[in-house]
Amino acid sequence: MNIGLPVLLGFTAAAIGTSPPGLLNMTAAKVSMRDGRNRALWFAFGASVVVFFQTLIAVYFARFIDRNSSIANSLQELGLIIFVFLTLYFFWSAKRTKLKSPEKDLKIRTKSSRFFMGMLLSSLNLFPIPYYVFVSISLASYEWFEFSLVFMYVFALGTSLSAFLIFFGYISFFKNKKPESSFLSNNINFIIGTITGLMAFVTLFKILNR
Repeated sequence: MNIGLPVLLGFTAAAIGTSPPGLLNMTAAKVSMRDGRNRALWFAFGASVVVFFQTLIAVYFARFIDRNSSIANSLQELGLIIFVFLTLYFFWSAKRTKLKSPEKDLKIRTKSSRFFMGMLLSSLNLFPIPYYVFVSISLASYEWFEFSLVFMYVFALGTSLSAFLIFFGYISFFKNKKPESSFLSNNINFIIGTITGLMAFVTLFKILNR
């Protein structure tokens, strides 16, 4: 087996799914602006570790999830609940942030807390699971993907590496921004809340029209 193929496929799939502004990207940018680049990289590392395992879960169950629509429907419904919860949380956080003093808002967090925060938010984001199920099944239909143990693990490693590099790109772009003068920094909770709200709306639309 050509090891380069699953790495390339995983890297490309993750780049397509992760590059657009989303919950993890924008949170990585926020951490970079508020707490510094090093802590943001720990956040990205934590999120990428979870992406690895999410990809494994997706490819392990890709075949029978495709045959059993009830499982896919359950994932959509759970995703809707999570996106609604996150939307309410970030809008509430945005309102609370406006009332905080700058000194409290810029409190430094530890690297380990940012690592586990990245793992937590990445775990709450269920989009990668159905996404990689779809990707793996689609690639398998063209005989580009095989469900062997080595292929699946290497594919998951490629997605994790790609996700980390995408997060790193967001972190690097925002690393020199000053939180107190940045429009994005001052309104990032509203932006993230809007993104998760759109995700909730799209998920609800899919549920109502399936």
